[in-house]
Amino acid sequence: MEIPEQVNKEIEAIGGMEALICQLPEESDIIEQSLIHKSLSSPIRLKILNLLATQSLCVCVIQEIIKISPSKLSYHLSILTDNNLIESNREASWMIYNITEMGKKYLIK
Repeated sequence: MEIPEQVNKEIEAIGGMEALICQLPEESDIIEQSLIHKSLSSPIRLKILNLLATQSLCVCVIQEIIKISPSKLSYHLSILTDNNLIESNREASWMIYNITEMGKKYLIK
């Protein structure tokens, strides 16, 4: 394989191709990051995340603001929960959702 001279020099300077490969994150970390980015690819999920950054909310309030069906909201909440971006706590018959520390890292500033 032909490599541009400057790129080849830089690869050699760090110890060659094997050293370059060793600098990659673990495959499991790449997969985890990919799933998080996929979960953030929906405008609905980003709205939910930003709402929960303001305060903890029950499903009924989230649904009222976002204007989607309960089944669609449940789907989006489960994706955010499964990727540790939000969490829920039961209070009597209510499910209250909160943003996690990881979720805060992905907020739009």
